[in-house]
Amino acid sequence: MDSARIADHGFLADGHSAALVDRAGSVNWWCPPRFDAPSVFARLLDDDAGHWSIQPDEPFTTERSYLHDTLVLRTVFTTDHGSVALTDALALEPGARGHDIGLHAPRALVRLVEGLTGAVPIRLDYRPRFEYGQVTAYLTEHDGTVDAGAGACRLSLRGDAPLTCDQGNATATFTVRATETYRFTLGQAPTYSSDPPALPDADQAITNAVTSWRSWTDLHRDQYRGPFADQVRRSAIVLQGMTYQPSGAIVAAATTSLPEEPGGHRNYDYRYVWVRDFSLTLQALWRAACPDEATRQFTWVAHATGRISDAPVPIMYGVQGERDLTEHHLDHMRGYAHSRPVTVGNDAWKQRQNDVLGEVLDAAWLMRHYLDPMTPEVRQLLRDLTDQAILSWHRPDAGMWEARDTQRHYLSSKVQCWTALDRAVRFGLQLGDRTEVTRWTTVRDDIRQYVLTEGWNERIGAFTGAVDSAELDASVLLMPLVGFLPADDPRMRSTIDVIERELSHDGLLRRWSGDPAGFVICSFWLVSCLALAGEVDRAEALFRQLAGRVNDLGLFAEQIDPTTGEQLGNFPQAFSHIGLINAAGQLTEAAERRAAAGRPRHPVPAGTGRTEGAPS
Repeated sequence: MDSARIADHGFLADGHSAALVDRAGSVNWWCPPRFDAPSVFARLLDDDAGHWSIQPDEPFTTERSYLHDTLVLRTVFTTDHGSVALTDALALEPGARGHDIGLHAPRALVRLVEGLTGAVPIRLDYRPRFEYGQVTAYLTEHDGTVDAGAGACRLSLRGDAPLTCDQGNATATFTVRATETYRFTLGQAPTYSSDPPALPDADQAITNAVTSWRSWTDLHRDQYRGPFADQVRRSAIVLQGMTYQPSGAIVAAATTSLPEEPGGHRNYDYRYVWVRDFSLTLQALWRAACPDEATRQFTWVAHATGRISDAPVPIMYGVQGERDLTEHHLDHMRGYAHSRPVTVGNDAWKQRQNDVLGEVLDAAWLMRHYLDPMTPEVRQLLRDLTDQAILSWHRPDAGMWEARDTQRHYLSSKVQCWTALDRAVRFGLQLGDRTEVTRWTTVRDDIRQYVLTEGWNERIGAFTGAVDSAELDASVLLMPLVGFLPADDPRMRSTIDVIERELSHDGLLRRWSGDPAGFVICSFWLVSCLALAGEVDRAEALFRQLAGRVNDLGLFAEQIDPTTGEQLGNFPQAFSHIGLINAAGQLTEAAERRAAAGRPRHPVPAGTGRTEGAPS
């Protein structure tokens, strides 16, 4: 494919959906009106699947950045004849502030072209393709607006340059001189609506988007005050941008089918809400932003889950709580870097993944003060998950990496069942009566003994990925992070060393031997484990190395090829930004512990010291 690399893209969001814009000014991904809706631009997965580009009509170089503390993107193009700035944003509703941003977004993509110096010829190329590129709509122009509609979606494009329509495409050429501004607004609406797509004033929409994003950042600016605050704040903004505001659900990624390996087949749809990712995101935001909507978000999980039976606990949902996410392939699409299949839906929704039990209980314990008083729905959810941990801990499952071949007794799943019961015991009478708490304590201790006995491989000198297996798995690094075993315990210390030696390359940690690239969150787990083990200097050096692998806008995909440095997998990836935030927090707390013990190394910016709720 001729389209841009994954890391060449910037991320725009409006609380309902996301758009990706490459360095050349092409919008290559947009799925209005929600993250998992069919695309209108999908050039990211096929050159013929739609895009909207605005760029100089002559050779150019590019510099870009987000406007400070926002998801408003500014790209500066420089040519031999001058320079122009392209500002892109998904519009937010007027007056939106703080946690309300995006709740009533107008579903509009706004683009401003501003002349900086000289006179630069510009070409606009607008090629909407509906239903993942399957449908080319007729374009009609009237009163300066170009309309397109097909299936469930219709678009209206209005701008300051006249557009010429031909065969489902629209183009414009114009010259932008210093101090001149050309404005373009693309609105979306369902075809059934009697109201046309909203086309807000472009200047006002950009101003409002900047003000709204900064209001959210200002609300949380003092929540994290440790080292790497800029990186933590950028990652928190990205996580907020991946939130579907009407429900409060947080998607795992903004895209589908970006491959773990170019030309490979592990191409999954991540535009859904994994309970694991959702819980870990809440934990990350506990460090980086005030989680004052915790009750709303846990209540959403409770309502989406319903009462839990002996069947596997649902591990993922659509953004409004949909359960059936059956997977199918889009055979007409060539895929990113010719990586097929291109997938919509994700059959992991059918799997048993026992680790989610611990992740939800752990997040609830961490934010218990925000859940007080606990609503009946949340209390019942936590009780049901605790009971499920008792029923399920001895069962094999698909594991947190969602294996599609066979179920195994994954150690990380056992450990997280222990976490669920451990946090339930800590909640105590807030969740159950004395008899129940005693039972939870007994089973928790049984799981611990099982993991310590059956999970340790003496020959390898490490806890392995599954019982009766010699295969290493980076997921066991969660053991000290949830408080199951101290990082400086001899067995855990040995495990960390063996995993780093066997699975790490140039600071990037693979999930298992044979994993095609380094998995970003696993690499940050290693940072956290080293910090907890007291190796603060080495942990900090590794953190800096990893944080330096973001793209120029501070964005991470799911994986990074340790040889080429290429970002791989869906993008941006919540997991990766969660890992950065939590590792930064662990480094802050480790530095404070060392300073308190009288072993200062060099001045370290004061951290929050917020260890409340951390596992003992």
